[in-house]
Parts: sequence; structure tokens; C-alpha cells
Amino acid sequence: MSFCFSVLLRRALAGATLIAVLAAPALVAAQGPYKVVDKWKLGGEGGWDYLTADGAAHRLYITRGMRVDVVDTGSGKIVGTIGGLHGVHGVALDDAGKYGYISDGGGNAVVVFDRGTLATIATIPAGTGPDAILFEPVTKTVWAFNGRSKDATVIDTATQKVVATMVLGGKPEFPAADGKGSVYDNIEDKSEIVKIDAKTKTITATWPAGCEGPSGLAIDREGGKLFAVCDKTMSVIDVKTGKVLATPAIGDGPDAAGFSAKHKLAFASCGEGVVSVVDGVSLKTVQTVTTEKRARTMAYDPVADRIYTVTADFGAAPAATAQNPRPRPPVLPDSFRVIVIGN
Repeated sequence: MSFCFSVLLRRALAGATLIAVLAAPALVAAQGPYKVVDKWKLGGEGGWDYLTADGAAHRLYITRGMRVDVVDTGSGKIVGTIGGLHGVHGVALDDAGKYGYISDGGGNAVVVFDRGTLATIATIPAGTGPDAILFEPVTKTVWAFNGRSKDATVIDTATQKVVATMVLGGKPEFPAADGKGSVYDNIEDKSEIVKIDAKTKTITATWPAGCEGPSGLAIDREGGKLFAVCDKTMSVIDVKTGKVLATPAIGDGPDAAGFSAKHKLAFASCGEGVVSVVDGVSLKTVQTVTTEKRARTMAYDPVADRIYTVTADFGAAPAATAQNPRPRPPVLPDSFRVIVIGN
């Protein structure tokens, strides 16, 4: 091999290596790897439901039965509690950084609180069993989806008054908003998704969910896709046509979903003890992150690029009775914890 050719070859190989190194971050961003990076033991009594992340304020809202715990995501410590509730499910946050809205299912109400002081400022009557809750940015309204009355209570955030009650025709689960005036919601008992015009407060489309009993729902606003999660399946749906685009496999027993606009990844937290990661472009499952059993609800924080999920230790389930044929095992005291996932 001549000296000149040897030099040229080394330069070519060095250039190829540099290109590969520069391309590597894009590959990592697209495929992960996400992993458990921390665990926060919070303790306390009772179960839990939805989580809501406020990335700008570095806070995580966790519904805990008769209260909402507020966690500082920098320290992993509880910095406040909103109490005096009757069986809470979810928290929605306005886009002004001022108010939060709690679906108080046991009180058939939406409780409004000041995000600075955590003081309750209003209690607004809702339907029966308000569960999932969402802030819609175009109309500046809050939507409380009532599981038992199978409707939605719509609240004007300027007046803190109910402006509409929408009949949904089935049991609503997680909602999502496209930021353009449309709201989507899983109708769990019918395995459907409804599309709602937030301005006219009417259902404009009803589509098959593409899987049975959808719970969690996330949206890719830019890509125009919904991600509905059912047992072992994520259904990816076109927001314009309602067409099912793909049904990638996920873990068993999912409850919640999330989406990273930056990385184009969808997430599903599953009770078997995993978070499934689906590429929002190829619509294929690209990673399975091991968490813990019963860690089936989650919140995604796009500011920190963190997924938060929760679980606890459980005792033995009590004996079944006619009144309670499928009793749940009790949560062991002070075992509640947050699992933090990052990359």
C-alpha cells in the first residue's frame, strides 16, 4: 500500500467514524434507552390514581384518596398537600400557571386550588363520579369526565362556572386535547374513541378504538396520532380519519399513556411491571423498561424528559364475600413510592 493511499484511507475512516459519532445521539434519542434513574419513598396511607406533572414548576401532583400530595421533582420530597377531599382521581392545570382543578369523585365535584398557595378557592358541582380531567387551551375550559353518569362537565375557567354537560353514551376514561380545539376521550365500556369540538361542545366523530377496553390516551399533536392503551396492545389512530394505523404490543395491565414530542415516543405504564416505549414514527415497540408490579399509572414531564410512575407493597387480599367478590389487597403502610424513569 502506497504512503499516499494509506493516508487517504486513514482520513476516510476517521471521517466515517466522526459521522457515526455525530449520528449516534439521534439514534439514542429515537430508541432510548430509558431506565429507572431514581426512586422516592413517600409513604403515607391509602391508594392512588392519576399523576400530573408540571415541568415548569418542578412539581408532581399525586392523587391519594382524600388528598393530593404535591412533590418537588428536584428533591423527591412532598412540599404540600391539598386535603379535605372525598375520593380524588385527577388533576388538570391551566396554561397560566395559576389554578389547578381536582376531580373529586367522591364529592361529585371539581375542586379549584391556587397553585402558589395550594389553597382551595372553589368547589364546583359536577356529574356523578368525576374521574379523568383535562384543560382545553383554545376555549380555556376544564373538562371533567364523569365515570358513573357517563357524561362530561365543562367549566369556564374565567368564571369557574359550569357552562355545559355533555352526554357521552358510555364510560369515559383518559382524555387528550390537540391544542386546536378538539378533545378526544376513550369510551372504555364501548371500546370507542369520541372526538369532541370544544367550542360547540358536540361529538363530531365516534371511532372504534382498535383494542378492547381502552384506558390511557396520549396524543402526538404534530404528527396527528392518538395512542390508546389496552391490555397488551397500544392502538395508534389517525386524528383526522379515525383509522387504526398500527397496534404495537405493550405490557399487560396498562392504565396510562404519555407522549414525548421531542423524541417522538409514546409510553404506556403497565401493571405487570414495565413501561413500554413505542416509536411514534415507525409505530413499533422499541423498548420495555422494567419497573415494579402495579406501577400502572404515569405522568410524562417533557421539560425534564422524565416518566413518573408509582407503586407500593401490598398485603394479602381479604376473603371474598357476596358484597365484595373480588377484594383488593391492602396497601402496606408507608411503602408508597415514586419510580423515576429517564434516559
